[in-house]
Amino acid sequence: MGVKEDFIDYLKVKRRYSQRTVRLYGDAVEDFLRHSFPEKELSDEDILSALKFQPIRGYVSSLMDRGFDPRTVNLHLSALSTFCNFLVKQQKLPSNPVKEIVRPKEKKRLPSFFSPEALKLYFDTPVADGYLSVRGRMIVTLLYDTGLRRAEAASLRLGDIDISRRTISIIGKGNKQRMVPIVDSLVEKIGDYLLLREEFQKEHNKEGDSFFLTDAGGPAYPEFINRTVKAELSKAKGLSGKKTPHTLRHSFATSLLNNGADLNSIKEALGHSSLAATEVYTHNSFEKLKEIYKTAHPRAKTKK
Repeated sequence: MGVKEDFIDYLKVKRRYSQRTVRLYGDAVEDFLRHSFPEKELSDEDILSALKFQPIRGYVSSLMDRGFDPRTVNLHLSALSTFCNFLVKQQKLPSNPVKEIVRPKEKKRLPSFFSPEALKLYFDTPVADGYLSVRGRMIVTLLYDTGLRRAEAASLRLGDIDISRRTISIIGKGNKQRMVPIVDSLVEKIGDYLLLREEFQKEHNKEGDSFFLTDAGGPAYPEFINRTVKAELSKAKGLSGKKTPHTLRHSFATSLLNNGADLNSIKEALGHSSLAATEVYTHNSFEKLKEIYKTAHPRAKTKK
């Protein structure tokens, strides 16, 4: 196999990306190579020769000329950067040239979140018996009640949860450690979940301390958390928007802010390195305030 095929195999096997993500990354790399060599059967040497600063910068310009928005251009660059990082690890490239590219600025988008009413309806829906059903609900509950990232949930170990202190120990981005409090209702659900988890692990003759287990009894991984959340929330009524772990994280932060939590506390809970990253949630709160103003303030009501 060539370097391109090796890269696709790496995304599927090592990174465990979804079929859609593998296809998108593969298409982005192929689009770049077709731009560099429009009518040529490519060798590995051709591919490596194209992965330099000038050809990539020219490719970015061509994407903009073709009418691609900055977000799409950056997605293409992310795919190329992942490809280059793979080749650096394989010692086929000395460094990643994409890191030198100035990326086009994207318009800031407000974080999407689920309404408390829609989430309450979901959590009030009974859960079927068995580990797999309870696991799906547990993943969604944990993400919404703690604001964990999907990678943090996937890497969670049994020893990270201290029931007596009502805390979870998390190693987040940049190996930054933080303690996240857990409410009593979550503690009770964790206890019920762990009993089913133990039985399920024994049935599959598996060992290990991963908090979440796959269908085969192995340790969870980020894409598995992603797929489980999507499948779980797709069954729920009234939940509009993307069914992702990140939307649950946004919902957690927005709920805290709308219920009086200060930004510094939310920053610590989310594991943000700076307050600027947390301040985006004030925009969601302000949008809610505007809606309340429109319906409640006597001077804001439209005269008939």
